[in-house]
Amino acid sequence: MLTFEGVAVTGDAPVVNPWLPQPRPSGGTNEKPRRSVQDRSAGLTGPGAPQGAGVPRPQRALPVARQLDTDDGWWWLGVHGGAGVTTLEQAVPGGRDAGRAWPVAEQPQPVVLVARSSANGIAAAQNAIQQWASGMVAGVDLLGLVVVADAPGRRPRVLQDLVRLVSGAVPRLWEIPWMEPWRLGQPPAENLPKQCAPLVRDLTRLTQPL
Repeated sequence: MLTFEGVAVTGDAPVVNPWLPQPRPSGGTNEKPRRSVQDRSAGLTGPGAPQGAGVPRPQRALPVARQLDTDDGWWWLGVHGGAGVTTLEQAVPGGRDAGRAWPVAEQPQPVVLVARSSANGIAAAQNAIQQWASGMVAGVDLLGLVVVADAPGRRPRVLQDLVRLVSGAVPRLWEIPWMEPWRLGQPPAENLPKQCAPLVRDLTRLTQPL
């Protein structure tokens, strides 16, 4: 059994996000959950902005880097070494490597976190998400989290539950499966899995000028 921020993850029971308030019973009415008032709220599956109070501080914080190059597009922020940023840069054109540091500038910068689906990768993602969610990072427009498979085959249930737990605290989650052609050095853009289609569509829409 693994624990994440004191929450036991056994693979048997549904996982709820301990950082977010749980929905109240509707009393039998057909109330729909409220979405963010942002124009970019359509694809939200989690909070669209930092929650601030009540969010645990991360055990390890990523550094912050001042950016002068703020052209259109987004930043890929690998939360640990080997997360898959270089491959995603080639597979999904339009993003730039943030160099494992939060990119900040005069205008809010769109950022996509990238992590492998191993326990260590998910833990690194959790640290980065806590850093953002607690309000420690200013001037960042967090778009979501990309989880890249760390091995072929079906993901163990306990790791899948960890991904669900952590992804509940980011605006969006995209999952990329294991790609043997990428491992063999074949061009990522010519060997795209179907799971890349939602990522391309969402990032294109989210980073278009308002």
